Amino acid sequence: MLRLLSLLQTHRFWTGGELAGRLEVSERTLRRDVERLRELGYDVDAVRGAAGGYQLRAGGAMAPLLLDDDEAVAVAVGLRAAANGGAPGFEDTTLQALTKVIALMPPRLRRRMGALQTQTEGLSWAGGPVLDPTALTTLAQACRDGEVVTFAYTAYDGTSTTRRVEPHRLVNLGRRWYLAAYDRERRDWRSFRVDRVAGVPETTGQRFRPREIPGGDAARYVSRGLRDRPQRHQVRIVVEAPAAEVAAVIGRWGTVEPVGEGACRMTMNTDSLDWPVLVLAHLDRDYTVEEPAELGELIGRLSRRATSETSASAS
Repeated sequence: MLRLLSLLQTHRFWTGGELAGRLEVSERTLRRDVERLRELGYDVDAVRGAAGGYQLRAGGAMAPLLLDDDEAVAVAVGLRAAANGGAPGFEDTTLQALTKVIALMPPRLRRRMGALQTQTEGLSWAGGPVLDPTALTTLAQACRDGEVVTFAYTAYDGTSTTRRVEPHRLVNLGRRWYLAAYDRERRDWRSFRVDRVAGVPETTGQRFRPREIPGGDAARYVSRGLRDRPQRHQVRIVVEAPAAEVAAVIGRWGTVEPVGEGACRMTMNTDSLDWPVLVLAHLDRDYTVEEPAELGELIGRLSRRATSETSASAS
């Protein structure tokens, strides 16, 4: 049933012979399983005859989910992360969805999720950019369908413009979502922060032939643009650790270069100093902040606060 539903959810037309062959069942068994899907609420159209087959109808109300144990836990874990601030703007919605998913689980899975809840601590990111769920899903559908969209956009310098783009892919980097798209007015590729899109993007109904994104990878294109774009803080830190160790932590968010035996310089552009502080805490190595001065001051304040709270607890 799960394999049949997975094939039908591509929304292509399958002949009965194709489906039966993929599932390694008889066509009689296939017809019975299609009927079971209909009973569960999935609208499956059937065409009779030699060239007959099946297709899952798009639209309508969401039918019951069919998930195996690992898939159900994976969905619940993802929803819990989003409810804890992993996707700002979705917290209430994902909490409602998480409650429904857990309620549908058999007792053994509910126990597993209960253990996860009681034995996990999370830190939500206060003050992060808030996403409009409708804007995000509209852009995702436009990427999938190859449909031109228009939207009002506020750039990092506060300039407001109207964009008409060919959306390529959505890219999630940390707390932020970006749209990689070809801008028709500027005749070049651009990346847009989804939280800076005003309102819901307007789909035009106009289709386009996909272009090749520079470098062939949307995530690499967006992250390279973020590194090159002037931001609020330019961070340079010498870390007493091998370059490979630091690069494994910083990932695509910056660059690392060796500066001697067992040391390296970490460089990143960022509009918030939260991330470099977390990187340094994770590395747990000696370091020297070269710039900006605000980062050194922030670390000093955090250190003094931690020392003060530790002393108060001891007394």
